[in-house]
Amino acid sequence: MADQIGSRQRQILELLLENKQGLCIDDIAKALNISRNAVQQHISVLEVEGYLQAGELNKTAGRPVRRYILTEAGINSFPKQYAWFSKLMLAELKNEIGSEAFERYMNRLGENLAQNYLHRFTGKPIDERRNELLKIMNELGFKTGKPDEENQHGMTIKAYNCIFHDLAQKHNEICQFDSALMTALLGKDLELSECMAKGGRLCCFNISNN
Repeated sequence: MADQIGSRQRQILELLLENKQGLCIDDIAKALNISRNAVQQHISVLEVEGYLQAGELNKTAGRPVRRYILTEAGINSFPKQYAWFSKLMLAELKNEIGSEAFERYMNRLGENLAQNYLHRFTGKPIDERRNELLKIMNELGFKTGKPDEENQHGMTIKAYNCIFHDLAQKHNEICQFDSALMTALLGKDLELSECMAKGGRLCCFNISNN
C-alpha cells in the first residue's frame, strides 16, 4: 500500500515524521506552499488509509487547532532494513556459536512457534491435523499445494514459496525451522527431500507414518 502514496501525500508524511508532536493543517499548507483545502483532501485520504490520525485539539488565543500525527502504519511506510539486518544478525550468530548450535537454535525456534498453534490440533485425527497444518503454513506465507494422497509410507506436503529464501540460501540451517515446526504440530517425523534454498523447484516434506 505504501507504494501507492502520492508524492504530495509522501511530503506530508515526511513533515509529520520530522515533527512527532504533530502539525496542524495551516502548518502543513505553509510548509508545502499549497492551499488548506488541498491539505485537507490529502489528509482525508491518508487518514482513511491509516497513515495518520487526528490528535487532540490545541487551544490557542483564537480557535482550537487540530494537530495530525503519524500512526504506526505511517511510520512503517518509510523504508526499513529488516532483511539486511536479519542477514547481518544471523551471520554473526552463526559465526559466534557454530553451525551445529545454529541448527539447534533454528530447531528450537520452530518448536517454540508450534506452541502458539497446538490448541488447533488437540484431539484431531492425523488427516485433520494435516489440513490444519496446511492452513497455518499458508497463513505464514509458504503457499502450499494440494498434498499427495497418503500411502503406506506416509504423506507429502509441498510448499512453493520459501518465506526466508535469501536467508536460507546463505544459511541452510534455517530450513530446520520449518521441519521442527511441522514435526511439533503433527507429532510425526519428516524428511525435507527437496529444498528451494538448495536449488529445488519447491520444498517437499515427506512425513512418516511412524
